[in-house]
Amino acid sequence: MSLRWTEEQYLDYLNKKKPKKKNKYNNKKTTIDGITFDSKKEAEYYSMLKILKQAGEIKDFGLQPRYELQPKFSKNGKTYRAITYIADFVIVNLDGTTEVVDVKGVETQVFKIKKKMFEYQYPDLSLKIVK
Repeated sequence: MSLRWTEEQYLDYLNKKKPKKKNKYNNKKTTIDGITFDSKKEAEYYSMLKILKQAGEIKDFGLQPRYELQPKFSKNGKTYRAITYIADFVIVNLDGTTEVVDVKGVETQVFKIKKKMFEYQYPDLSLKIVK
């Protein structure tokens, strides 16, 4: 059996909008101050940090800090990329200590491994998981 479309049917098929793919963890991207966050919870945490900074309870904070867990290297002629971890926030407290924060709904296996590598590589930094 063969399916035959008219030109009009084919063009309708091509122009039909495909349904938006739902996020695997049911997170809804949220935009605040022109910054798009991966989840509503992450956006709410950002708003809280802004309030804490304005109130003078924290010195400063940053978004999406990047930490190298393992540098790139070559072995037997093959180059392996560096392994990096990108947290959600970094907070500088009034006493000068630094706190790394990741807002998580679900802790994936990849995250659990990267968390262990982070803890080993950066023993002086505190990693806080917000659920």
